[in-house]
Amino acid sequence: MTGRHRDGQPYAPVYRRVWDGPARAEAERIDQEWADWTVLYSLGRRCFYAVAAWDGPRPVIVEAVTPDGLEERMREAEMIRATRLMPPASRPSSVPVRGRGSRRRGGSSGVAVAEAPGGEVEEPGGGRRSPGGRAA
Repeated sequence: MTGRHRDGQPYAPVYRRVWDGPARAEAERIDQEWADWTVLYSLGRRCFYAVAAWDGPRPVIVEAVTPDGLEERMREAEMIRATRLMPPASRPSSVPVRGRGSRRRGGSSGVAVAEAPGGEVEEPGGGRRSPGGRAA
């Protein structure tokens, strides 16, 4: 029998290779700085991932090739979450919200609409309409 682990042979240290050590260290640093996120680095895809730890209807996962890009996407996701949690009357009008489209039927305001829980769409003026476009 051959190899390093034969019976009766002394222990032989094996070199342990750390793949993408700086990137993994950067992911660990971001993970410690952002308490509401779990940050990972994928060796196979060579990409950074962040999974939000807050409750919501769907998991929030962002990815980027660079650590700076990941932190920017994490900030964007937190801003979207903050605007969705804020009541419509107290939302600042200058903060755009992500929506299904930039135009409404019959108008050309270019204001995006935000999806509310239950699939309804919240209009910037406070009204709601169903996904089909009819007022609710």
